[in-house]
Amino acid sequence: MTKPFIQDLVNDMTLDEKLAQLTQLGPYYWGLDDTVDLTGPFKELNIKPQVMNNIGSVLNGIGARNVIELQTRHLETSRQKIPLIFMADVIHGYRTILPIPLAMGCSFDLEACERFAELAAKESAAAGIHVTFSPMTDLVRDPRWGRVMETSGEDPYLNARVTESMVRGYQGTDLKEPGRIAACVKHFAGYGAPEGGREYNTVDMSTGVLREFYLPAYKAAVDAGVAMVMAAFNTIDRIPASGNSALLRGILREEWGFSGVTIADFNSVNELVPHGAALDGREAAQKSLAAGLDIEMMSTHYLNHGALLVEEGLLDISLIDEAVTRVLELKDALGLFDNPFKDADPAADEAEKPSEEHLQAARELGASSVVLLKNDNEALPLKRGMKVGLAGPFATSRHVLGGWAGAEKDPAVSLYSGITGKIPAADIVTAMTGELGSMLEGIFDVQDETEEAFEQLKDCDVILAAVGENQQDTGEGGSKASLRLSANQEKLIRRLKDTGKKVITIVFSGRPLELAPVLDASDALVQAWFLGSESGNSIADVLFGDYNPSGRLSMSFPYAVGQVPVYYNAYQTGRPYDPQYPNVRYVTRYLDIPNDPLFCFGYGLSYSSFAYSSFRVEAVAADRVLASIEVENTSELAGKETVQLYIRDVSASVVRPVKELKGFRQITLAAHEKQVVTFEITREMLMFYGKDDQLVFEPGEFDIMIGRNSGDHSVQRIWIG
Repeated sequence: MTKPFIQDLVNDMTLDEKLAQLTQLGPYYWGLDDTVDLTGPFKELNIKPQVMNNIGSVLNGIGARNVIELQTRHLETSRQKIPLIFMADVIHGYRTILPIPLAMGCSFDLEACERFAELAAKESAAAGIHVTFSPMTDLVRDPRWGRVMETSGEDPYLNARVTESMVRGYQGTDLKEPGRIAACVKHFAGYGAPEGGREYNTVDMSTGVLREFYLPAYKAAVDAGVAMVMAAFNTIDRIPASGNSALLRGILREEWGFSGVTIADFNSVNELVPHGAALDGREAAQKSLAAGLDIEMMSTHYLNHGALLVEEGLLDISLIDEAVTRVLELKDALGLFDNPFKDADPAADEAEKPSEEHLQAARELGASSVVLLKNDNEALPLKRGMKVGLAGPFATSRHVLGGWAGAEKDPAVSLYSGITGKIPAADIVTAMTGELGSMLEGIFDVQDETEEAFEQLKDCDVILAAVGENQQDTGEGGSKASLRLSANQEKLIRRLKDTGKKVITIVFSGRPLELAPVLDASDALVQAWFLGSESGNSIADVLFGDYNPSGRLSMSFPYAVGQVPVYYNAYQTGRPYDPQYPNVRYVTRYLDIPNDPLFCFGYGLSYSSFAYSSFRVEAVAADRVLASIEVENTSELAGKETVQLYIRDVSASVVRPVKELKGFRQITLAAHEKQVVTFEITREMLMFYGKDDQLVFEPGEFDIMIGRNSGDHSVQRIWIG
């Protein structure tokens, strides 16, 4: 029920004021900087300066002082004194930069994901931000796409659980609470599936794939009470998302019952024109408003054409009133009518550095996100007292925060600094530490100093090779056709192996890379991602065993880029490959590489060892099954294990995946401790979208699988009716 004062505001507004309320522009349009001539921008967008008195929201108006000044000036000139709402991209932290979301997904720790968002919300709120364009919950299967760093991975179940955890972390139970901000889930829908992994490219998929794999995490955000939904750049069923009524009104509002605010992505209303879905800005405005897109971001077709569309009968004014009402209700939910500055706090925002509490949390979150991929002959953990060689472009670099790194004022803790917190600097020898530049700047490799590095490090007890990709080459616009390390980085690792010493390869990246070429030369392989402010300390904690690695891959790592997309939950085929018969030709296979990824979804090692036994599956009712397994820590070291449940529908009315993650449990076991882990399997877990695109449950045989990852598990078949 709309509050009376909001209804009164809407009734009192002119049509032009309503259209302005549905428009979002950058802060520079308010002329905060007197040196900026606004004539050009206003002319480009075809708007008059007085329109700014009624604009509804600001994109990336960052900084408490700026927010307070802009809000104050706006309220002085706004006829109805409707406060602005400030929105920004806070993807993995604001001042304290946390691990990139793909890394956090590898923690499989939902409480940590909620804490991640809660920390980011507190710092963002102090900077005057009211809404974050996060979580990005796009399912991803192609690591060539740069924005895989912003999502939690390739699995719809994990994505959904991480998404709802982050929504809770940002929003809490009341948006008016200090330190809470509204979440805007993005990008609705299917943005993570561009053809060829190329940014802004065509997305084309069946309705079944969309509903089963790509939509569940957005739905989880809606069910968790997310305040806003951002429409994607891409098309769904050949219609751009920003003008897609079936998506925004049909699925989002009618099916899911979403009552919050929808918003365009940057300039995406205007992009209906180059898409070829609208002739001009006038038609783009008509289609987007009719489709249910409430706020137009960084283009002004609503402002420039909305009134004429209503006058000509091409757009019902009730659609505009509904959108304005939703925007005002969000402002009210945030408490902006009572306190338009909310939590903006210049002192907190401008503090010299983030709080020690937040930095410590970032360190712990980072350590839990590291994935140990290989550890032959107990190369790790490192022992104090050893002489450590350290080489590679990320050995001493502090530019490892990761893309979309908030409003950081300081770069990250370097790996070198993290290690010096464990052992004396005198015990560390560095070589070939020149940083890797960005491909955007025409730099594709580091200077070759491998022979010098060999000579300098050959007498060390162990050698760390810190390699990866430049953080600027990840994120939006960061698509890459090759996923290999640069040639000189691969050369460095192989040459260091010639020393005869153990080589620990540490990979800094925002996506899965092609690591097969350096696997044999690496005694241990550590996927370090980009971990934010405390990066070096987090990694050092893992390297020296102060944190027992517990991360598990939330996205498969390809054996070679030619496999991409490679993911664990593919549909069953009519001619499956059987590794017991490797020379059979007429099956789905590659001739030159395996079908399976190098490292599969859910994979990750620990310094502890775990044994699985006593696997049981039993029906306790016709539609209810219990599956259990005993896990034992067979080592002398306490450790955390992520026990994973997968299910395969053996036969159905439509083809089903070879397996699907349906649950997981994280358990911490002391040395030689045992624990039975039990999962309840219900009909709801086994439902899928049938031939008519409706959710159905079909009785039949199911393979129940429990184990340590998607490729290593026990299996038992059972009938569930």
